[in-house]
Amino acid sequence: MKPKKVALAYSGGLDTSIIIPWLKENYHCEVVAVCGDIGQGDEELAGLEEKARKTGASEVHIADLREEFVTEYLWRVVRAGGVYEEKYLLGTSIARPLLAKKQVEVALETGCDALAHGCTGKGNDQVRFELTYKALAPDLPVIAPWREWSIVSREDALDYAAKHYVPVSQSTKKIYSRDRNIWHISHEGGALEDPANAAPEEIWMLTKNPRNAPDKPAEITIGFEKGAPVSLDGHKMSGVALLEKLNRLGGEHGIGRIDLVENRFVGMKSRGCYETPGGTLIMVAHRELEALTLDKNTLHYKQRLALEYAEMVYNGLWFTPLREALDAFFEKISETSTGDITLRLYKGNLEPVSRKSPYSLYSLDIASFTMGASYDQKDARGFINLIGLPIQVRARLEKSLTKAASAENSSSQAGKSATHKSKPASRA
Repeated sequence: MKPKKVALAYSGGLDTSIIIPWLKENYHCEVVAVCGDIGQGDEELAGLEEKARKTGASEVHIADLREEFVTEYLWRVVRAGGVYEEKYLLGTSIARPLLAKKQVEVALETGCDALAHGCTGKGNDQVRFELTYKALAPDLPVIAPWREWSIVSREDALDYAAKHYVPVSQSTKKIYSRDRNIWHISHEGGALEDPANAAPEEIWMLTKNPRNAPDKPAEITIGFEKGAPVSLDGHKMSGVALLEKLNRLGGEHGIGRIDLVENRFVGMKSRGCYETPGGTLIMVAHRELEALTLDKNTLHYKQRLALEYAEMVYNGLWFTPLREALDAFFEKISETSTGDITLRLYKGNLEPVSRKSPYSLYSLDIASFTMGASYDQKDARGFINLIGLPIQVRARLEKSLTKAASAENSSSQAGKSATHKSKPASRA
């Protein structure tokens, strides 16, 4: 493969920073750096274009994808209730398809004849990026430097950066690998690689230590329309503004920290720490709302599909017919997921305080311990009899079989005893 122009998914981090000079050295090609602003913050985006050009990029494209990320990706995960392995809110996983989609769009617009990314050969991100490439640009070849070059560690990457005068923020003393967007920040590497080590307090960036959070609890009300969060304390807000505000509130009260040993798609276990303050508030509130508005069968079926959905997102299967079909299901059942949920935040803990919805299926007349006209308790007898009929029939069968077996055993013992008595005495 001898590409002339390569579109690189560029973040300005250690890996993608050294990939630009590496591509130019090894493929003698132009490099187009493509970066998406998905809420990683001004600190990461500042000077990004200048840095990419100084390290060899011929073009730099930085796209503001925040609103699209929130409304077309994150809110879909919220509606689905997607949580991977009961803890991970998919912050990195859900961002990759959007970034790869933008990279493909720029590649096609600028005449690139290859795509490149900085994902390692051990991680999930290589799968997420490349499955998106296959869906949207099946004929463009892919260059994955981590599967080609001789660099095998972060230390090697830092040495390469130093030799090629590439400025990076990592060091051998501060070598955590992080990924940040408006939904979360992840922390991997360094002391976290050993699951026996406690997560150092220094790694956390978005959330206060719960012990240092305010001594006075705070209450917030999140408003939803058709499963998507739209307001905070009665004030309508854009998705980006709402999430940014919830991130600050959740972080201030120590909400949203998790420490997870997870099963990667590529087959190994890894350990990571994640901070998702605003996302945690939204997911908890959404779950409380659905408990109010969905009937039992729909809710329980949805919970099963949510597991499948989370795994699909985690595995990078976003641009697939099945994901689209599942989203259609979640969108349909979210038609009544409108209402307000009030949560109490206190030192890392969350409590539901109030649940309100015009589509609430909760009937005080039926649920109250006070006997009302809407529910005749005498009906319960027939209900239990019908539900319990198979159980009762089986129990009677087992009882009769046990009785028959006992009778047969007694008869057999009696026969053996009679035979023993009829035998003649032996002669001395």
